[in-house]
This record gives sequence, structure tokens and C-alpha cells, in this order.
Amino acid sequence: MSQYEFPDFRAVVEAHQDRVLNICYKFLHNREDAEDAAQEVFVEVYRSMDDFRGDARLSTWIHRVAVTKSLDAIRRKKRKKRLGSVKQLVGLEDRHIEPEGPDQQRPDRLLEEKERRMILNKAIDKLPENQRIALTLSQIDGFSYRETAEIMGASLSSVESLIFRGKRGLKKHLTQRYQKILA
Repeated sequence: MSQYEFPDFRAVVEAHQDRVLNICYKFLHNREDAEDAAQEVFVEVYRSMDDFRGDARLSTWIHRVAVTKSLDAIRRKKRKKRLGSVKQLVGLEDRHIEPEGPDQQRPDRLLEEKERRMILNKAIDKLPENQRIALTLSQIDGFSYRETAEIMGASLSSVESLIFRGKRGLKKHLTQRYQKILA
């Protein structure tokens, strides 16, 4: 039994659902996948309420669960993608591309923005997992370095180092990419 007095679960969900969804989206880059992962987060939080000791802030614990569930979803997606590639190779699966919905903005700008976001996401995805997590939490989600350290269960100096190396890795990858394009 937990020593921590857990607030009403509905209040926990309402207080944290937007932030959890944003964290999941930053890792998964897809709204539906992020919603599924966020739902898994709150199922896990509900199941683990009795195990929460209150060593960290409740929000930090929930954000850590969100990162973990997002990474699990990425791993599942990669396994599925590999299996799909094998099936397609041996002719067991047809390739199906779903059309995107209409947008209200200028198509040329939307395409440029989508391409930039895709290039950045691919570059971030190539970073080692801990660098990717630290960069995403601090630079994209806006957590402080201290909060990022708490969520990751790492020291502040480790997070600072991970972010520094992550930025350096991103810069290197993006510089190489754009040098190829401009050459």
C-alpha cells in the first residue's frame, strides 16, 4: 500500500491529459498513436497508484510513464514495420497509402513545413535513445533541465551532457543533409 495520498483519479487525468498527449505526440509524430499511448499512460497510472511512493512529484512520475509508453509504442511500430517489409517482400501484403485530409493553408508552405518537420524528426530519431529523450523533453516539450532529469531518473549533469551531445549530433546530421542537397 502506498504512503502517498493519491488524489481523485479523474482529477489526475484532467490535470495531466493535455501534457501527456503532447509528450506522446512529440515522440510518435502521429495524433492517433499519441492518443493511444496517452490512454496507456493513464491505464498504467491507475494500475500503479498503490505503488507510487511520492518520492517524486506526481506530475514527474506521470511524465516518466508517458515517455516510457511512447518509447514502447515506437518499438512496437518498428517491429510492425519490419514485419510489414518482410511480408511485402514475399508478396503477402499490398502497399496501401491513405490520402491526407485537405488543409486550409497554402499547399506550397504546408509542403515545405511538413518536409522540414520530417527531416528534423528523422534527425532526432537517429540520435541515441537517451539523447533523443533529453532533447525532446527539454527543447521541444519545454521542461527545464531539472525536470527532464527527474523524468528520466538521471542526474542534472547527465541531462546537460545528453542535451549538449544531442544538439551536436543534430547539427552534424542536418549539416550533412543540407550539404548533400546544396551540392
